Amino acid sequence: MADANENKPKGNQLNIEISEEVADGVYSNLAIITHSNSEFVLDFVRVMPGVPKAKVRARILLTPQHAKRLMRALSDNINKFESVHGTIQGSDLPDVPMHFGGPTAQA
Repeated sequence: MADANENKPKGNQLNIEISEEVADGVYSNLAIITHSNSEFVLDFVRVMPGVPKAKVRARILLTPQHAKRLMRALSDNINKFESVHGTIQGSDLPDVPMHFGGPTAQA
């Protein structure tokens, strides 16, 4: 018989579950980042060649503090990736100007 506490996180561990649908992921080749004084909005878009319209595939809302944590975690992971696989080369695509009426977007 299994112990009732067997599936409970121990100490500071966090038990995170993911549904099958979310686990499949969403492909994005463009991120649009906007912000207000209280939140950052990350819109993930899939742009297809020759198609003049693209839809936001996922939107993530973050507090400024969590946005900074994400930036640090992404930077740390990129450094780890490059130490194993070499420097990630920059994209040969030009910067895409994004003007959506809010703070300047960055991709």
